[in-house]
Amino acid sequence: MFTSIKTPIYTTVILLMALIAGIFYFRFNKRTALPYSESVQASGIVKEVSLTAQEGKLSLIPGKEINVWSYNGQVPGPEIRVNKGDTLKINFTNKLPQETTIHFHGIRVPNAMDGVPGVTQDPIQPGEKFVYEFVPKDPGTYWYHPHVRGSEQVERGLYGTIVVEDPEEPEYNQDPIIVLDDWRLNEAGQIDPRFNTGGDLMHDGRWGNLITVNGSTDYSLQTKPGERIRLRFVNSSNGRVYKLDFGELEVQGISVDGLLARVPFNAQGFEVAPGNRLDVDVAIPMISRSKPYVIRDTFSRQTYDLVTLQPSDQLVDEIKTFDPPQAHSFPDWDEAYKAPIDKEYLLNARRGGQFGIEWTINGKAYPNYDPISLNYGVFNKIRLTNQSARLHPMHLHGQFFQVISRNGEPVDEPYWRDTVLVHSRETVDIATVPLDKGKWANHCHILEHAEAGMMTVVEVK
Repeated sequence: MFTSIKTPIYTTVILLMALIAGIFYFRFNKRTALPYSESVQASGIVKEVSLTAQEGKLSLIPGKEINVWSYNGQVPGPEIRVNKGDTLKINFTNKLPQETTIHFHGIRVPNAMDGVPGVTQDPIQPGEKFVYEFVPKDPGTYWYHPHVRGSEQVERGLYGTIVVEDPEEPEYNQDPIIVLDDWRLNEAGQIDPRFNTGGDLMHDGRWGNLITVNGSTDYSLQTKPGERIRLRFVNSSNGRVYKLDFGELEVQGISVDGLLARVPFNAQGFEVAPGNRLDVDVAIPMISRSKPYVIRDTFSRQTYDLVTLQPSDQLVDEIKTFDPPQAHSFPDWDEAYKAPIDKEYLLNARRGGQFGIEWTINGKAYPNYDPISLNYGVFNKIRLTNQSARLHPMHLHGQFFQVISRNGEPVDEPYWRDTVLVHSRETVDIATVPLDKGKWANHCHILEHAEAGMMTVVEVK
């Protein structure tokens, strides 16, 4: 009797659960299977660039030359601008005393072009050449840097920027890139050669004592009242986080980590962690003749001036009245925070390793790791749990994702990311639908943490 009663009840429960699961699967796997462009139509146009990594000197401080490593003798390296759909061909030569590679941070490249030794390519030895070639799929702000001994090579000056342009986006009066960096100089005014120190590793990486913007300690942008300016911020620092204070300026965020946002958002106080990019739409007030506007960093106790916008007495020739650009389509993931966790990464540290401390993901330090697989075109919810007291900007190669909750509370970020800052003891849930197959690195972009093991590999099948 009891059996005859329970069986239909259990059957009904199972069917209901299956129905709910099916509805959920449809909502988050079918409707959002293509959250951004899966591919792009190649134009057939080839933009060819030559990059040489080499030793040189740079005047960061007036009257003082500093020994640096650079691309083509400049820091930041050459700014590359290419249209969406054009082929970018980079002829690279390594003239450094160390092996190296180039990683194109945030750009969805073919797996073999991602520049990660042991995952996608062999290191490029001193004196060797390599050709990187790919068609950028996504308009936006990106950057390039080595993925070999990054905590040293990036700190020495090896980084540059790439802008993938979309002719359909509105044209601003000005569209400059703002590359943020900091340098640790010793008493001789040279780059401190002590890399991966105990203090750097145990804390939030290497923070310098000199901040530069586009290689300058006093960066000023000449503007005109009435101008619309697109400022593209890039954080190339090893460990420093910048919290942007725009003061009296009229500013709207339009893009994070490359892709356009669903809607313009408030960029005041945005934390630009290592690896992050932020594009903002800035309107210079009509009444601001000769009145400078200063954009500052307020992340730490000390405030730093980053960019001075210096309006002239002359009004802009053309007033731009367009609406800020925004994403053509954007998936509805409002309920995604309720989805079950598919994968979890536990971020922590322990004693050991060549530096005396190892930063771990799920209890292992790279090159030891437990690989995870993500199915192509399927919704995945990934949890990042920071068990340590330090900061970890986690960067996922080859994919964009959305932050959907922090510490269990849903958040509404109307933009994509490829790097998210996970604060002390914080849990961050992200959602992604992988559209690029292959093995991809996932690591902390505090470069000292990555060097000490906080890296793993994700395979999209």
